[in-house]
Amino acid sequence: MKIVSLLPSATEIVCGLGLRDQLVGVTHECDFPESVQVLPKVTETLIPSDASSAEIDQLVSERMASEPSLYKLDMEQLVELAPDLVVTQELCNVCAVPLGEVEQVFERMAIRPRLVNLSPTKLEDLYASIQEVGRVAEVPEIADQYLGQLRRRVATVVSRVTGRSRPHTALLEWLDPPFSAGHWNPELVRLAGGIDGLNVEGAPSRRLGWAEVIDYAPEVIVIACCGFSTERAKQDLPIAEAVPGWTNIPAVRDDRVYFFDGSQFFNRPGPRLVDSLEMLAEAI
Repeated sequence: MKIVSLLPSATEIVCGLGLRDQLVGVTHECDFPESVQVLPKVTETLIPSDASSAEIDQLVSERMASEPSLYKLDMEQLVELAPDLVVTQELCNVCAVPLGEVEQVFERMAIRPRLVNLSPTKLEDLYASIQEVGRVAEVPEIADQYLGQLRRRVATVVSRVTGRSRPHTALLEWLDPPFSAGHWNPELVRLAGGIDGLNVEGAPSRRLGWAEVIDYAPEVIVIACCGFSTERAKQDLPIAEAVPGWTNIPAVRDDRVYFFDGSQFFNRPGPRLVDSLEMLAEAI
C-alpha cells in the first residue's frame, strides 16, 4: 500500500504503526522520524520563514479571511505518486491543506485513493485516529498494541500526580499576541496535574489579552509556540517581559516559566502528545 501523509502528526502515526516503508509522500513540515525527510514533498507554505510572530499573526488573519489555506498543494506530484491511501485532516486550515482541495485532486486520478480524515480534539480522538489508520492500512493488531503502550504511559503520569496540589497553569501557544493552547492541551494540563483556567478541553485555541493572563495569575506558565522550536519561541520572551504586570505573575516571580518545542510536541495531535504530557507533568 502506497501512503501519502498530509499532516506531520499523521506521518508520526503511520510510522508508529511500522508503516514507514509504505510512505511515498509527505508535507514540507514532516520531519519526524528523521527518515521521512528524504521523501517527496507534496506541499509548501505560503508564509515567509523570516516573518516575526506579529507579522505571522497578521498574515494568517488576512489570508484566512480571503483564502482557504496557508499551504499550496503540489497537485502534479500527488497525482504522480498515485497513492492508495491519503491521510489528512479537517480540523484546522492553518495547519494543513483543506480537505476540499485534496478531494479535487482525487478527481484527476485514474484510481481514487482511500482517504482517512483525522480531526482529533482530545486524547481519545487521537487513540481513535491511530485505530482508524491501523484498520485502513490493514494492521489493526499492531494499532491495538501501540495504543496499549500509549495508554499505559498516560496512566503512569496520572498515578504520579494524583494527590498532589494542582497549580493554576497557563499553556500558551503564541506570544504576540498571546493565545491559549486549545483542543487536547487543556486535557494534557489536567492529566499532568495542573488547572487550565484560560481554555476548556476540546475547544479551539483562543486569542487572549495580556490582562487576562495577568489576572489569571498562573503559578506555572508553559510556552509551546505553534510551529516554533524552543529556541525560536524564546526569541519572543522580551515581548512578554515588556507587558506591565508580567513580573508580578506568580509563575514569573517563582521562576516557573517553561519553554517547549511546540512544533515537535504540543501542536501536533500525534503519538508524541504522550511525550508532551510527560514533559508537562515534570514541569508542573
